[in-house]
Amino acid sequence: MPIYKAPVEDTLFVLYDVLKMDGYGNLPGFADAPRDLVEAVLGESARICEEVIQPLNVVGDTVGCKRNDDGSVTTPPGFKEAYDQYREGGWMALSFDPAYGGQGLPLALNAAIGEYLSSSNLAFGMYPGLTQGAMAALYVHANDEIKQTYLPKMATGEWTGTMNLTEPHCGTDLGLLRSKAVPNGDGSYSITGQKIFISAGEHDMSDNIIHLVLARIEGAPAGTKGISLFVVPKFLPKADGTAGERNPLSCGKIEEKMGIHGNSTCVMNYDGAKGWLVGEANKGLNAMFVMMNEARMSVGIQGLSQSEAAYQNAVAYAKDRLQGRSLSGPKAPDKPADPIIVHPDVRRTLMTIRAINEAGRALMLWTALQADISHRSEDAAEKQKAEDHMGLMTPIVKGVLTDLGFDNAVKAQQMYGGHGYINEWGMGQFVRDARITMIYEGANGIQALDLVGRKLGANGGRAVMTFFNEVGTFCAQNKDDAALGPMIGALSKGLKDLQAATMWFMQNALAKPDNAGAGSTPYMHLFGLVAMGYMWARMAKTAQEKLAGGADERMTHKLATARFFFEQLMPESGAHLARVTAGADSMMALPAEAF
Repeated sequence: MPIYKAPVEDTLFVLYDVLKMDGYGNLPGFADAPRDLVEAVLGESARICEEVIQPLNVVGDTVGCKRNDDGSVTTPPGFKEAYDQYREGGWMALSFDPAYGGQGLPLALNAAIGEYLSSSNLAFGMYPGLTQGAMAALYVHANDEIKQTYLPKMATGEWTGTMNLTEPHCGTDLGLLRSKAVPNGDGSYSITGQKIFISAGEHDMSDNIIHLVLARIEGAPAGTKGISLFVVPKFLPKADGTAGERNPLSCGKIEEKMGIHGNSTCVMNYDGAKGWLVGEANKGLNAMFVMMNEARMSVGIQGLSQSEAAYQNAVAYAKDRLQGRSLSGPKAPDKPADPIIVHPDVRRTLMTIRAINEAGRALMLWTALQADISHRSEDAAEKQKAEDHMGLMTPIVKGVLTDLGFDNAVKAQQMYGGHGYINEWGMGQFVRDARITMIYEGANGIQALDLVGRKLGANGGRAVMTFFNEVGTFCAQNKDDAALGPMIGALSKGLKDLQAATMWFMQNALAKPDNAGAGSTPYMHLFGLVAMGYMWARMAKTAQEKLAGGADERMTHKLATARFFFEQLMPESGAHLARVTAGADSMMALPAEAF
């Protein structure tokens, strides 16, 4: 049976020692979250994830969800009871506005808990995760009546939420959607159409399911300019706020998936279902992007989570499995062989995963803190800088952490040798579950195109230049530090490669757009590598300071992992730069019929 222990100590190290979260007391909600409270909340969430939700991960994978003849869906055994504990603990609205029943605590705290939840059981975590995204979209764009009707019930977890975008004939290109909305004359609309790949579209864990559905109002313009967003409940709310009459929408089937079997991914049929417009007509994508951006951050966390869970299991196996002797002499002479963790190539694999996980966690929490500033600060300049950061880093967090999360799950599986291919060890589930994170909420190639095509040039390149300046200033301030010097040198080299790739796009992508498309994915990974390197440099500096103050050996471990990152992983920046600057010629040389 796979194991999992939430990395609470590492989360606290990043939040308080590296990112100085206790210095954000001017933001609403932070004064109500002193460190002792944060520690208690993280500790309790870890307990629930480890003791209640993680044991259901294999059950969810092997039993899965079942669609019944009446169109209802039964979740795996134990899921509903675990969700009841999650809901009753107030976890759904930890960071949500108290005006609608939330607790108003920092978004960064919710992000940390999101990692624990997804690490313990990715499929389970999608139910509350989607609800939180739907709440965010309604909070920003819905009118007061809709907010008062839905948000309090969603905040308690009594009602859950979904997002309905994709249709059988259109995925990323939502301008092709066919779902239609016809005014009923009473302020509501009749929604008709079919949506596919709808996670948590139907289940038995909540009293109502609130669908956010993209559709085109009759007579609206073609393409993305004619798309509107609607709130379409499974049960129509009654005047007393309870769930009433059933809306004509249903789960046509549950998709047969490679992984995340514990989540009901549904084909949803809307047969004249009653819905209400969210935001302005024909501007539905603007409203849905609130939920999509929330979801992209959450998916990045999911990629990290599967990497972390797989890593923990691989380490436990490597310490226990006896095979061969150390190249430098026996390390367990009292045993017939040494544990495989003594072998350098095993260490290379485990250190790679560990270094990426710790940097990815720091990058995720840094970005989550920027979300807090973006949503809560009253300082216009500070708020703008945070919004710039979010726009720039969201595709990187989503694309890089999920690509690497899947790679790391495969690496962790490899540690088991043949046992990794046997279901009872559980490593195959991490690989299969991690695979979806690279695809949904905009496949990673789309994230790379978004980064290169939209985010780099936004506001005259303001966000990317801010990032360059911040990392460059840090390098300049610490280059003469004897202990940090080699790390700073490697980070500086990575930054120069990233700047060179950015300049190459400026000089070669406008006249020939295929150059941008060809280099977008290696550029995204180059940017992610430098961003994680910056996180490691900051963590190493903090660890060094804490060691000088008498900290325990964990800080020595931090420095060793940082050194590994800069020596073994950061040199990839040069390869990424070479791929970017190779351009599109060889990639596009073959005619389509030659494939």
